[in-house]
Amino acid sequence: MARIAPPDSVRIDLFLENGNSGGFVILIADSLTALAQDEARRSLPPPPLLWATLGVVRVTAGDTVARQDGDTLRVEIGRDPTWRMAFGTRTLGRMERITGGRVEQMVERRDSTRVVYRQPAAGRSLVLTIRRVIPEPGFDAAIWRP
Repeated sequence: MARIAPPDSVRIDLFLENGNSGGFVILIADSLTALAQDEARRSLPPPPLLWATLGVVRVTAGDTVARQDGDTLRVEIGRDPTWRMAFGTRTLGRMERITGGRVEQMVERRDSTRVVYRQPAAGRSLVLTIRRVIPEPGFDAAIWRP
């Protein structure tokens, strides 16, 4: 479950495949606090890619190159490491962190219900499944404290 308080706060409750709690993550701007089981913690993306799982781009500005490729906008920000993004007609579809010319980590938003984070060199991945979206007017302040 993700509870989002725009523009810069999110709490994500993690659940294992068997439905048991895997802990939670609090992300405020670029500060990440994770109270999760070891396996879940090791599989978490860094803050910019965690934001990308929610369709939000939060990277430090740098040299930027953008090009339109049909209905896809492709953007690269920075140099080694470089952030590479692909936007569909309405949303962020993919974001990669490239170091030394290789994809180090990536987030792919395949559709409106499935997001996959991969760290190819470590053989790690994390699949986030979006089951429903419930608009919420606000949250109790206690959810932002570990």
